[in-house]
Formats: sequence, C-alpha cells, structure tokens
Amino acid sequence: MPVRVGALARASCIAVAGLTLAASAAAIDFGPFSLTGFAKVETVRTSSYCPLKDCQVEQFAGKEFYWSDDMVQGRSYGGGTNTLTLFQPYLAANFSLPRGFKLSGLMSQRWRDGKHDFPGIWYDRQVAISHEDYGRLAVGAMQTRAWSMADYPFGSDIGVGDPWASSGAGYGLLTRALRYTSRTFDVAEGDLVAEITHDIGVTGWTRNEPRFWEVWLQYRRGDLGLDFMYQDARNGTPSAFGHGPFTSLFYDSQFDKDLGGSSQGIAMIMARYQVDSKLQLSAGLRGNRWSGAYAKFLQSKTVNPQGFDIWNNPFNVDWSKDLGDGVYKGYAATSVDFVLGARYKFTDKWSAHTGMVHLGAAATDNPMDRGQSNAATFNSLGVGYDYGRGLQLYGLAGMVNYAKRGLAPTSMPGNQAFSSIDSRLKTSGWWLGAGATFTF
Repeated sequence: MPVRVGALARASCIAVAGLTLAASAAAIDFGPFSLTGFAKVETVRTSSYCPLKDCQVEQFAGKEFYWSDDMVQGRSYGGGTNTLTLFQPYLAANFSLPRGFKLSGLMSQRWRDGKHDFPGIWYDRQVAISHEDYGRLAVGAMQTRAWSMADYPFGSDIGVGDPWASSGAGYGLLTRALRYTSRTFDVAEGDLVAEITHDIGVTGWTRNEPRFWEVWLQYRRGDLGLDFMYQDARNGTPSAFGHGPFTSLFYDSQFDKDLGGSSQGIAMIMARYQVDSKLQLSAGLRGNRWSGAYAKFLQSKTVNPQGFDIWNNPFNVDWSKDLGDGVYKGYAATSVDFVLGARYKFTDKWSAHTGMVHLGAAATDNPMDRGQSNAATFNSLGVGYDYGRGLQLYGLAGMVNYAKRGLAPTSMPGNQAFSSIDSRLKTSGWWLGAGATFTF
C-alpha cells in the first residue's frame, strides 16, 4: 500500500539521523572476533503503483499460476511512495593455526523492513580453513557468487543491483554447501582465482534429490576485471529469482513421490574497466536455462488442515491442456539478458552513475504465452555523496519499458518485480528516490 509522503519523510529523516549519529562508529573488534555490516534506508516515488493485495484478484498467487493473471477491475493505478530498510551485520572470527593455516567463521543475516529476508535461511553461517599456498575450504550456509557479486559491487555501483542480480535462472543463497577457493595464480600477466561450490540442499528427498554446482573464475589484469560464473542446479525451487535460496523442489518432502524433477542454470560473464582515475565502465552478459516444471495438483483444501488447495511450484506451464489428474505440462525455456553501465567520480566526495539492464524474450515451445514473448529494459541514473566515516548519501532516478503489455518476461520473478510497475497494466513507468547507507 502506498505510504503517505509526510509520514514516510519523517521516518526517513529519523533513520538518516540515526545513521549520521552512528557514522562515528567503526567495526567492532574484540579478540579474534569482528563485527561489521551495513544499514540502509531508501525512499522511492513511483509513477504507477498498485499493490497485489489491492489489484490482483488472487493476491497470494505467484506469477507462474494462471489464476494470478487477472486484475481487479476499476481499481486506481496512480503514483505511490514506498520505503525500504535493510540491515545486515556480519560476525567473523579468525584464528591462526600452526604451519600457516587459518581457521575462520562467519555468520550474517539480513533484515528487510524489520523482518528476516528469508525466514529460516541464513546469508552466512560457515566455517573455513585456509592457507596462502593451498587456498580456502569452507562449509555451511553462504551466498553464491552469481548473486552476491552481481548485486554488490557490480550492480549497485551503476544503480541496477536488483534487476540484474535478482533476475534470471540462478540462485543466491546456499544452505548446506561446500566451497573450495584456490590461491591466486599468475596467468597471462594477470591474477586468476578459481572456485567451485557444491550444495546438497534440504534433506528428506530421495527421488528428487537437490544438487547444486557453481563455478567462479575471476581474472584481474591492470585496470580490467573479469568474472565468470556458471551454475547448474537440480531440484531446487523452480523460479526466475536470482536472489532466492537453493533448498528443494517443494517445501514439503512428503510429496517427493508425486513430483517430477526440475533443473535450471546460468552462464554469466561480467567485466569492469577503469578507464582512468574518474571513469569506470561495466558490462555483463547472462544466459538462462530452465527445464520447466510440470504443474501438479497435490491435495484438496477439504483434506488439507490449513484449508487451501496445494499445488507444487510449477514453471512455464501450458495451463490450457489438462493431461489428467490435475497435471499440466511445463516447458523448457532459454533467454539472454545483458547489462551496461558507467560510474564517474567527480571528486573524492561526489560521484554519478548510469546503468541499463535488458531482460530478453525467451525461446520455448510452450503454446501458451506465460511471458516468454515479453522483454523489459531498466534504466537508472544516480548521484552519490560520501559523507565520510561509513555514511553514503544518494539520489536515484529510473525507468522501465516493457516490450508489450502482458505477463512480465520469463527472467522476472513477478509482474511488478524491481520497479513496482506492473507489466499487465503499463508498458512503461518511472521512479525517483533518495537514500542513505551506513557501513561499519
């Protein structure tokens, strides 16, 4: 629901004042432990906004279900103002061991608007052992490279952190992972780091056992930086939400025997080039692949104690043809997305940036249009001021253009994602905003 500008402005001023007072603080160190993190508040005015709970007939239905398509007739669809707060602390511990080895631990969690970002999911809860000659081995909950690096600093530096990092067929958070990161190698007059990560997801699944792999290669040579990420996932939650956690095919493993498998993955490269001391250019290219996931009716609300029909998590389904017993075919799909951007530093305090993300139409054999024929382009402009002592102030502007009115592109997790401008009602829209980030 849009918030009144006056109330929102007062809340934002209080939050910024709190950040300013805290700006004299620094990372908290006590023995081998260190506490760091960030807090963020942002206020945005959007040209066109209508919350799903007011404008979508089935307000709790996700984009992949056809009954989520219908909008309430006669509802207003005007401008709206929204606020966002994020808070994420990192608690780290480091211990020196004999023969040059080091033992470390890391815990972090994120709160969005005062609530856990993903209930029950940690951003980091891991232990690791490392050596400068042998690399680093970590186990536990952790962030994927494909999401975390695409979000920050790559996407955030050019104002497109969300539409670039949180879209597509990747995953962002891992729950039970094993990661090996190599030492730095000298390659072609530059530095190369290689990494491989494996996650086994949530337990309790035998037929549709979750499996996740990610490969990350980072190359730095002079002013050029390249990052390559490849993800291959089996039986995670079918989705187009690159920030989402990798857990399992469905929230309840009792339906393991009733469900077919699903797979998806990405291949992505991101490049940054420091032209001179002031100008930095950025570009990225990502290919997405989904196997599709059949829709399956699992349990009637007359049997379910919570009183609602239970369906699995489908993806790219042809809802026009029932194959029998409440089964509808999910189709494979592929798409290509790209990002371009630039950041210019006027002084040590002032900087400006611009970015563009294009989420392309998808190739699929699905005879029913579930958004695959649509595309979206997000553009951003921003200016930032480094107040000092960890506090950054910024202003932002942006716009989105959809190729047509209808369901959002396959790469988007929802029809209002990243802008609050619903592709089913508008083909374009804009937003203006301001915010502050404090890093400690």
